[in-house]
Order: sequence, then structure tokens, then C-alpha cells
Amino acid sequence: MSTTRTEVVELLGRHGLKPSRALGQNFVVDANVIDAVVRGAELSQEDLVVEVGPGLGALTVALAAAAKQVLTIEADRHLLAPLAEVLSGASVTNVEVIHGDATTSGWRDHLGDPTKRWSMVSNLPYNIAVPLLMDLLDNEPRISTFTFMVQTEVAERLVAPVGTKAYGIPSLKVAYWCEARIVRRVSATVFYPKPKVSSAVVRMVRRPAPAVDVDPGHLFRLIRTAFGQRRKMLRRSLAPLISPSGFSLAGVEPTARPEQLTINDWARLANIMLL
Repeated sequence: MSTTRTEVVELLGRHGLKPSRALGQNFVVDANVIDAVVRGAELSQEDLVVEVGPGLGALTVALAAAAKQVLTIEADRHLLAPLAEVLSGASVTNVEVIHGDATTSGWRDHLGDPTKRWSMVSNLPYNIAVPLLMDLLDNEPRISTFTFMVQTEVAERLVAPVGTKAYGIPSLKVAYWCEARIVRRVSATVFYPKPKVSSAVVRMVRRPAPAVDVDPGHLFRLIRTAFGQRRKMLRRSLAPLISPSGFSLAGVEPTARPEQLTINDWARLANIMLL
């Protein structure tokens, strides 16, 4: 398992490779961080795990030891050979590697029947993290827990509380589907190459049912409309969707701005919109 900077550089060198900035490749070179991510995922030997962006397999090997099965999706065909070398060297037999783009849906056929439940555990490539997570929350109920590393700014947007600058559409999407928290802050020094930003480990657990009882299409249409004009008061940005009396019926101040509303506030407004 390549968990030190020297080992990663040597492995890439043997295969004539360098990390791809375009693909957001920053490999973890600290075994303690790998262990922390796996512990944060709270896995058992019966768990099925999805990993996006295995890179050179350091986290993959640790996940294989902690879980029953690992399905890992790697977009860069050049990394498949060094990844296979690492998995073979660690005598891993319970990992399926898929060469593909995790932001497309083809790999999801490998998750099996709808009754199966998977955990996603990943060092997510920075350039796909938010759209991928938003899509999986909406469209992949078989993934019931998410434990992943992303840049700190993204982590804070995902778990941001109401009323903060980071609070926005991703925060509300996560709040609708999950309980979420930041598990650990991670220094840029644990990656090769060293990124310009720090990272954080986020843990999200899907709720048994969404946080509010409202049509999600209507809910997020309303939220997108308001946050698309974030500086405006709601009575202006939502004028085409909510009547002046509607704000009173929902118990929401029409002079409020979108970052001031909780998921419950948005649900009441969305239900008013349907009247």
C-alpha cells in the first residue's frame, strides 16, 4: 500500500505518470488520515462500500480490510495499472474496479438490487464533489451513508447552519436528505501533490425519510429561485411564486433573505406555493 510520499512518487515513476491537475488528483500520503477516514465511516465486515476516485489505492486497501466488498470507480485509465499493482501487492480480493466517470450513471448498475445498502467512502476529486453528491442524494437511495474528504470550503458549504455565509442550496439539499457533520480537519501537507487549500472529512447519514414532507421538485425550485437572487428580499425574488399573503400564511417574513430560512421555513413556503 502506497501511503508515504516517497512510495507514491516511486509508484507513479514506475508507470511513467504524474498527478493530473485537470482530474483533481491529490493522493493521500499519511496513513493516519486514511485510518481516520475509515474509522469515521463506522464500517463493519458486512458493509458494502463505494469509493469514487481510488487513485493509487491507499484508501481502497484500508476499506477492503474493513468491509465486505468495495466497488471503486476510477476515471483515469492511466491509474488502472498502478492501482492494480497496489491491490495485488496487498492481496486484496474483495475489490471491483470500474473504469468510468462517476458523474455518469452507468456504474450504478453494479450496486445491485434496490434492497442493498451501500456506504460511500472517498477522497473525492475536488472538481466533481458537489455535483456528484447532490446527484447521489437525489437519485441513489442505495447509498445510505457518505464519508468523504473534500476541500474545507466545500465541506463548510455542505454542513453550513442557517444564517451563515456558507449556507446555500447544497446545505439545504444535505439537510433535506441527511444528518451531516465535519468529522475532521485535514492539512494540505497530507497530500501529494500538496494542494493550495486544506480539506475536511464529512460524514452524512441519510435520514429514514426526508426532513420535511413536501414535494422536493417544488421545494428546490423555490430555493433555487431565491438563492439565484441571494441579495434580494424574498418578497422580490419570489414574487412570481409566492403571493404577499402567502408569506404570512407560511409564517415567513417577506423581508427576509434566503440564507435566513431553515429547511422547515422553505417547506412551508413550498406548500403555500402549491395552494
